[in-house]
Amino acid sequence: MNSSIRGKWLALLCLLPFALFFILFQIAPLAWVAIHSLNTPDGWGLGNFAKVFSSKFYLQAIKHSLQIAFWSSLFGIVIAVIGSYSLRKVDSKLRDFVMAFSNMTSNFAGVPLAFAFIILLGFNGALTILLKQSGVIEDFNLYSKAGLIVLYTYFQIPLGVLLLYPAFDALREDWRESAALLGASPWQFWRHIGLPVLTPALLGTFVILLANALGAYATVYALTTGNFNVLTIRVAAMVAGDIALNPNLASALAMVLVGLMALITVVHQWLLKRSYHVSR
Repeated sequence: MNSSIRGKWLALLCLLPFALFFILFQIAPLAWVAIHSLNTPDGWGLGNFAKVFSSKFYLQAIKHSLQIAFWSSLFGIVIAVIGSYSLRKVDSKLRDFVMAFSNMTSNFAGVPLAFAFIILLGFNGALTILLKQSGVIEDFNLYSKAGLIVLYTYFQIPLGVLLLYPAFDALREDWRESAALLGASPWQFWRHIGLPVLTPALLGTFVILLANALGAYATVYALTTGNFNVLTIRVAAMVAGDIALNPNLASALAMVLVGLMALITVVHQWLLKRSYHVSR
């Protein structure tokens, strides 16, 4: 009994550094932002949030953030599904190489990624000029919303592969064989067996990609130098005082972003509880 109690106290003691780190760098900053989001020139209230949701400029930032996050997550998960399924059918050495490469590229962001895309797909980028000369495209603006969707999709794909690859373990090969023996076509197998089993993992991965895109800052800032209107850029601009120093309004915008990401996290947890791996 005493050894059990000592073991619990030892476990709590070992958890203390993580708890302190979590409180100092997660809870405390979030509490500071939440409190200051309610601080207005007229006193405490919801004035900052009223200003956010009544301003076309800030609503445009929210709209752009959601649009870029949605489309990049959709394109990313489609490519990731195809890639994850294909990895199940290839040689183990190639599979290990692709997974290691995905792990590396999922962390390739910020200034290096922006610089790489400028070289490839900028106005005078190598790939842009090649596609123009071959007649595939007439014009492409990397610094527009479409260009940012392409950029975001790049770092969504490896993250999607890393998240979805284990989910295909739920598809047992004998299910496919049994379905084929019963006369089911590949389309019928995926419609009635494959997709229903993978749906929780697909939706869970999709909302994680949404959260990943909504919180992205370094890459879009490095690419556009803060001239594209998304939530993270607006928050940073008001904190840094590039246009006007207004940390309280920045806190309100940050809380809007926190609210969106919290909603996405709640949906993800709900879908995770319904996943095939947990239910079985």
